[in-house]
Amino acid sequence: MYSREEAKKLKENFWTAFGQYMSVMPSADNEKVNWVNYKTGIKHLYFRMDATNKSANIFIEISHPDESIRQLMLSQFIEMKTIFDDMMQEEWVWDKDYYDESGKVTSRISCSISKISVFNKQYWPELISFFKPRIIALDEFWSLAKYSFDIFK
Repeated sequence: MYSREEAKKLKENFWTAFGQYMSVMPSADNEKVNWVNYKTGIKHLYFRMDATNKSANIFIEISHPDESIRQLMLSQFIEMKTIFDDMMQEEWVWDKDYYDESGKVTSRISCSISKISVFNKQYWPELISFFKPRIIALDEFWSLAKYSFDIFK
């Protein structure tokens, strides 16, 4: 079992290593991108990655505080679901209402793996192999889809 500080440091080390590994990868628009803190350019719309002692998740989070706008943003994604599925080459989970640990409601489109720990360095190659193709595919999708979200800027 790790102390809170040791756990925090291990996670930081993983994300730093992942960021360095990905830093040579240009975006679909051939631009430099911070893969770990991906910027969509739309307020309340995030591409996030998370790893814990039990699982790893990559997801699109729509966190607009106005439910009707949040649902409208999700509808934009739903309209592009066929393109999204083709680019991801796997089925993702679509949650209209996702409640986080603090009870905040968001909309989320996600993919995850379980029985993997960011705190065990032996799993880091597997974590990288999980995150890398998915964040790259999300970037490729966003390169095409982002113009449909200009109304939310």
